Amino acid sequence: MACTADTLAAALRAAAAVIAEHRAELVDLDRAIGDADHGENMDRGFTAIVSALDTATPETPAAVAKLAATTLISKVGGAAGPLYGTAFLRASVKLGDAAEVDGPLLVEALRAALEGVQARGKAVGGDATMVDALIPALSAAEEASGSDVAAILAAAADAADKGAESTVDLVPRKGRASYLGERAKGHMDPGARSTALLLRAFAEAAK
Repeated sequence: MACTADTLAAALRAAAAVIAEHRAELVDLDRAIGDADHGENMDRGFTAIVSALDTATPETPAAVAKLAATTLISKVGGAAGPLYGTAFLRASVKLGDAAEVDGPLLVEALRAALEGVQARGKAVGGDATMVDALIPALSAAEEASGSDVAAILAAAADAADKGAESTVDLVPRKGRASYLGERAKGHMDPGARSTALLLRAFAEAAK
């Protein structure tokens, strides 16, 4: 099944519920290696997205993604707002004026999102950031690109989970966690975890 504006809006609502459910976990992860605001920031941002969607649902998937982008950039502090906002913004540009998103277009949007995050944050794989969840997610999505949207998102979510887990053994090279050096090892990156949570929420919503 392809993704429409309405189904993408529903997926964002589902993601907001998942972020709210895991807010305390994200706060705790960020407290260990950062400034403990990631859970609060993500919850605030996705709550604001739901409020914006309650006002009006845009007519295309791209417009829904752009609404998410502008909301996150304007409402969320720290690194999360600009990074996630850029991801959604780059994805929205890739989606163009399509009324429905099929598998191949979804993969292109995920690639654009990753490229946006890397352009904004200058992180590469192995830096112990959300990029370590996004890179394997994109690879898995590319391998599953002949499948439907739900299957592609499920594959991406599975890979993102493993990518987030991989950050536990990495020494962070970007962001506040990098100041801790070796002391940050043993802690999962909160951005990688929230990325995995979002992809899982999208995958479940697409079923």
